[in-house]
Amino acid sequence: MKTDYSCKLLTIGLAAFMFIGLAGCATTTSAPDEEITATVASADGSPIVYGVRGQGEPVIVFVHCWTCDHTFWDKQINYFSKHHRVVWLDLAGHGESGSRRQHYTMQAFGQDVAAVVNKVGAQKVILVGHSMGGPVVVEAAELLGDRVAGIVGVDTFYTPFEYPSDQEKITAFVKPFETDFRGASEQMVRSMFTPQADPAAVEAIVAKFSATDPSVGVSAMYDLFSWNAQHAAVDLAYFSKILYNINAAPTGKELPANGHVSMVKNVGHFIPQMKPEAFNQALENIIKTLGKTTD
Repeated sequence: MKTDYSCKLLTIGLAAFMFIGLAGCATTTSAPDEEITATVASADGSPIVYGVRGQGEPVIVFVHCWTCDHTFWDKQINYFSKHHRVVWLDLAGHGESGSRRQHYTMQAFGQDVAAVVNKVGAQKVILVGHSMGGPVVVEAAELLGDRVAGIVGVDTFYTPFEYPSDQEKITAFVKPFETDFRGASEQMVRSMFTPQADPAAVEAIVAKFSATDPSVGVSAMYDLFSWNAQHAAVDLAYFSKILYNINAAPTGKELPANGHVSMVKNVGHFIPQMKPEAFNQALENIIKTLGKTTD
């Protein structure tokens, strides 16, 4: 009887050991798919919420556009985290992040990005910025220095949109947003889609913009236009070797401004959201090109 009882204990013990071992293996295997979210203080103390998923370098950092949040990158985060380490963040005053600032400048947003990159310990990054996120990642690149392997602007820089070039024109452009932020935002955003765009997707994006804190949106818009007038030419020239673009070709006939610009046909401003497969492939191609030039 003692022998039988001992055998039973041994069998149970071995089974438990195998279960724990297999469970440990399963946890290790699934770790790359798990998303870790946390908060880091930006230079001015604003709490910046960010997330990390996947493994490896270069780390791809996704930065959203004006009055948006990280969820605009959901289809890219899911896709690229399978083979890359991906980082997202909400800029101060946007999404889940808080704010301790009164003026929402491209430089301050750049500090948000740099704080996250420093916190996650990334040594080699590709910064991807949509629309306003373009100037933001350029500012972040100036802070991060040699750790930046590439900058990818998404429908920003080298587009047909003409930014107001002096203070008088900037003030005139922003005035409607000060008077009726929701109405002006909705009108502007709706104009950024092609007639063929999915109506449900359009409404979802419009709703996000309309719900933004007007004080954040107005301040950021002022500084975005000022940045383009004062800094764009010099900064884009400085980073020209590692700067690439994925821009929209709404009619399908628009041509790239230079050899570093990829065009996605028959889509408006919101390329990653409306044509995720085409956008993801274009970004993959840029990542491969940057890999060749930095090896």
